[in-house]
Amino acid sequence: MRRFLHALLGAAVLLAATLSVQARPALEVLGRDFSFPNRIEGLPAKLSDFKGLQINDFVTSDGVRLAYWEAGQGRPLVFIPGWSANGAEYLNVMYLLSRHYRVIVLDPRNQGLSQQVAYGNRIARYAVDLRELGEHLGLASADYCGWSMGASVLWSYIDLFGTRGIRKVAFVDEPASIYSHADWSEQERLEAGGMTSSPERMIESFTTGKPVTSLICQSRALERYLAMDSPSFQNSEAFAREFIKSDPGYMKLVLFDHISNDWRDVLRSKIKVPTAIFTGENSDVVACQKWMKSVIPDSRLYLYSKAEHGDHFLMFKNPLKFTEDLRGFLEQ
Repeated sequence: MRRFLHALLGAAVLLAATLSVQARPALEVLGRDFSFPNRIEGLPAKLSDFKGLQINDFVTSDGVRLAYWEAGQGRPLVFIPGWSANGAEYLNVMYLLSRHYRVIVLDPRNQGLSQQVAYGNRIARYAVDLRELGEHLGLASADYCGWSMGASVLWSYIDLFGTRGIRKVAFVDEPASIYSHADWSEQERLEAGGMTSSPERMIESFTTGKPVTSLICQSRALERYLAMDSPSFQNSEAFAREFIKSDPGYMKLVLFDHISNDWRDVLRSKIKVPTAIFTGENSDVVACQKWMKSVIPDSRLYLYSKAEHGDHFLMFKNPLKFTEDLRGFLEQ
């Protein structure tokens, strides 16, 4: 019995030591503090104001080290960023929500602080990465929020694994199908959110900045990003640019698969949990988000006005409203 107790105590000490090693303060990982260009009431003025922010990592089943940002305690709330995005851009959102939840933001492979690899660059593999993050963290149940391509990762996750373990889910401004098929009616295109007739040309535009006509790609995302018309967005983007060094050559590897998927069957038939859908008047896919609301049971649509920064970047441009609305939905 004594030997068993000693072994149990040793295991507990080892577990505590392991957990303490895994808990990596963001200031330690990034190496220094950062002062934000705009002072905004209710948001941090510098990185060190965000007490308890950590940047940790784990290794996937196919050997890729993925970073994730974490803060707060309570019910888990997991964010999946869009294409080219990362946890640094979520700093204000995390700061506000970590007062109420255990907030986790995954850096997808080839994005943020995660490893750059030339394999596994399919939305289905990204969904497996998300599942393995949950297993790594021991999440039996959590709320999930996917923005842009991150919503597609969630749709793939639900397609592969169902909604078991998902308490509530939120999708932010992602079309059901980016690729617009030539035989679609205009109504079908609008409902699907189709915005390109050439994935290759869209990829070139997104990764090199080469302009294309609206006949090739009907997206104002770059225009809305370059507007930089929100002080909080200026802060989070300045922070991300300072510490995240992305490689477009790696990031573009997932884009063809991302653009060519059509998730309408998943949206129609597989989402079995309460759902929030966020979009805005300056979005390219408002009609699609309304269609999603019509086919997903127990769903709610949040449509932000132009004055409320209702575009593709609404959660970062208006983090105070977004986090209040998301929390209201989660606490219903």
